[in-house]
Amino acid sequence: MIAKHGSAVWNGSLKQGGGTVSTQSGALSGLSYTHAMRFGDAKGTNPEELIGAAHAACFSMFLAALMGGEEIVPDAIETTSTISLDATTEGGPTVKKAHLVTSVRAAAPEAKIRVLADKAKAGCPISKLLNAEVTIEVKIG
Repeated sequence: MIAKHGSAVWNGSLKQGGGTVSTQSGALSGLSYTHAMRFGDAKGTNPEELIGAAHAACFSMFLAALMGGEEIVPDAIETTSTISLDATTEGGPTVKKAHLVTSVRAAAPEAKIRVLADKAKAGCPISKLLNAEVTIEVKIG
């Protein structure tokens, strides 16, 4: 089993405090985040943005694997995952949706790419991790 970790430190109250996030690899190291970055317009990262990046990366890799299984080598797979947080949910803020938008360039029939993209959406480990509606928009070319 593969195990990777990320970590976070938070200091102070929710609205006036702040924290940092880091990853095991050091790709993120002491990256700051605050309430205003998550729920307001302050520049900086937040958990939903980080989950979106992880989801987009996971989906793209999984799609490439599925395409490889069909002997299709993609020229490029570019994906964005928008994570929607409902801050008004009873019981606390809840991630309700993850919407993937992917653009695929490959020498393969469009219908085949769409079928594989739907399989990747359902099968990528981060999609399976999310307790949310996962939707997809596929652009070919």
